[in-house]
Amino acid sequence: MSDPEPCRMKHTEDPEEQRDLMEESEESEELREVKEESEELREVKKESEELREVKEESEELREVKKESEELRQVEEESEELSEVKEESEELREVKKESEELREVKKESEELRQVEEESEELRQVKEESEELRDVKEESEELREVKEESEELREVEEEHHVQPGEKPLSRSETKQTFLKKRRAKKSFICTQCGNSFTSKHGLNGHMRIHTGERPFTCDQCGKSFTQITNCNRHMRIHTGEKPFSCDQCGKTFISASALKIHLRVHTKEKPHSCSVCGKSFSRRQHLHIHEKIHTGVKEYMCFECEKTFTTVSYLKLHQRIHTGEKPYKCSHCDKRFSHLISLKTHEMIHTGEKPYKCSHCDKRFSHLISLKTHEMIHTGEKPYKCSHCDKRFSVSSSLKTHETIHTGEKPYKCSHCDKRFSHLISLKTHEMIHTGEKPYKCSHCDKRFIQSSSLKKHERIHTGEKPYKCSHCDKRFSRSGNLKAHERRIHSREKPHKCDQCGKSFYFEIKLKLHMRIHTVEKPL
Repeated sequence: MSDPEPCRMKHTEDPEEQRDLMEESEESEELREVKEESEELREVKKESEELREVKEESEELREVKKESEELRQVEEESEELSEVKEESEELREVKKESEELREVKKESEELRQVEEESEELRQVKEESEELRDVKEESEELREVKEESEELREVEEEHHVQPGEKPLSRSETKQTFLKKRRAKKSFICTQCGNSFTSKHGLNGHMRIHTGERPFTCDQCGKSFTQITNCNRHMRIHTGEKPFSCDQCGKTFISASALKIHLRVHTKEKPHSCSVCGKSFSRRQHLHIHEKIHTGVKEYMCFECEKTFTTVSYLKLHQRIHTGEKPYKCSHCDKRFSHLISLKTHEMIHTGEKPYKCSHCDKRFSHLISLKTHEMIHTGEKPYKCSHCDKRFSVSSSLKTHETIHTGEKPYKCSHCDKRFSHLISLKTHEMIHTGEKPYKCSHCDKRFIQSSSLKKHERIHTGEKPYKCSHCDKRFSRSGNLKAHERRIHSREKPHKCDQCGKSFYFEIKLKLHMRIHTVEKPL
């Protein structure tokens, strides 16, 4: 097309036509340039569109990476949360075991005090009985002397005259002893008991009248017998004249020493007629028998709780009165029970006399040792009434059963969250107060719970106490061990999606997966 036009222009003689042809040629050239530019513009738009798509894809990729990062953080946080829950559960179990131990110690102290009181009472009774026997023997001896004297006088008065038959010695004695005893017989008008002496009857009558003429000048306590008062005074003076030749322990009375010696001889003469259990002291047997009879005749008027002995009741009433008579000699802390004080003082002395027969761990108290040894023996005597789960200590069972009952009596004072146990509430409230009482000895990091501190310090020490039962791999946390055993050995996936049936090793993975089903998809 371009070649013919110049030819036509050359052969055109009309200048006007030639000019028109030239203009047409220029316009076609411009039109072609415009078409080329339009084509280039379309290509640019196409490239721009492609670039925009690339940017959008890049943006989506960044969002995916961001979501992936958030998901990873959620997984880490959930892992930490699960560890915190495990630590909280362990702490709760430890606290409950500590509470149970404290209760056992209180009961032990109550029992010990009951034993001491019953021992003192028995000593009083025995010494009173001994004293009464001595007095009666003395009275009888005096009467025998008087009778002998009178008998001699009678024999002199009835001196044999000439022609009379003499009385035999036995006939004379029997005749006059009957007369004397008839005159010297003392009978209690209240209960009918008879006594050979006026002194014996007078001492007995104090049981009925309630008279206690002998009073301690230290504390004002009164007694019916002077010997009982003298023995009581030894409590104030600290005098313990009777010593055990086996261990050197000293006692206030001889009867207390005799009972103590049964500890060394292992003698247990008092047996329960129901179950056959034997006891070294009769009072212990009487207390034990109330387990079978269910008798609890002593009631607290503050809360109506009942007890088997009056000493148990008195110890309980200190809860209401707030009385704490036992003070620690190392610090200012006070306690309502002596056994609680002794338990506390072991913190200062560091005494741990009870050693585990399976490992080298030591304990301050026998009950703590027995609870610990159940870890080795696998004994779990406490079974949940709602499911088949079993526990080694009753406090752990009580903690577990709140899952079934849903009981949460403890409410946070900062928010509306509720808890089944007081220790859980106190731990939670530290989140609001910011309190972190446990500080790492290797760095400045602080923790709310001691168990969290222990787990953290394993990072510094490298300790890995949890060993896999299938291989030699060890872990610093029990949760990591459980995760390892599920993933590698058992391949168990206990958490199943109820929407699609997919299973997961951990609950947090299932929760993340459930978002797929709950998230709305755009049309």
